[in-house]
Amino acid sequence: MAELTAFSFQPGTSLLHKLDVRFKLLFLILISLVSLGGGFTGLGVLTGLVTGLSIHSRLPLKSGFREFRFFLIFLVLILVARMLTTPGAALIEIKSIAISRSGLMSGVLICWRLVIIAFLGFLFVFTTPSSEIKAAVQWFLKPATFIPGKRIATMMGLIARFVPVILNQVKETTEAQRARCVENRRNPFYRIVRLGLPLIRRTFEQADRLIVAMEARCYSENRTDPVLATTRTDWIALVMIIIICGWIVSIQVR
Repeated sequence: MAELTAFSFQPGTSLLHKLDVRFKLLFLILISLVSLGGGFTGLGVLTGLVTGLSIHSRLPLKSGFREFRFFLIFLVLILVARMLTTPGAALIEIKSIAISRSGLMSGVLICWRLVIIAFLGFLFVFTTPSSEIKAAVQWFLKPATFIPGKRIATMMGLIARFVPVILNQVKETTEAQRARCVENRRNPFYRIVRLGLPLIRRTFEQADRLIVAMEARCYSENRTDPVLATTRTDWIALVMIIIICGWIVSIQVR
């Protein structure tokens, strides 16, 4: 289970660990929205911010990059698709295949934005207990009386806890395939199918076991949640994030 610390909560004394979870959720939404429309300058600022917070929070970047390897393949596919389908002046042309400069720039921007959003979620999960995530979601949904806030909050908390379980299943399935020399197959679709089907089956089996265990212990959404309290640091961080996001938006408007 030591391999799963990258995507599970770890106690710490960093600034992100001490911030109120409601503010962290708000920061996650604000920065994600701004990064979706940010250019190179804005994304550079956000990258510096995320990098600094990652170092300060002692995020396990090595194991994190290892878990992100499938996401990196997805980013490469997006980059290649944008380079080949976006019209513009050809940067590289090989027979009937042309890579446009505008497609390259567009693909880099899209991949950069997705990486920032992914690392923001990474930081949020690493510095926030699932019980606090549940309490924060419940707090935000409390004014909407027509929405079952406690049930949705419980589901969100379970999702945060279940991510490491899924990653553990990926690791075990990959090791089992490696022991059977499946990686020697040249057909990538064969390897994906052989990884995906057992992974889906074992994930649903784990979910069924979790449901049975919760029912056996009479688990319900009506539980004592942690007390959420704000401090001066939370409000200072909110002002700074608003200033940074507002500056990035102003650059894009120009």
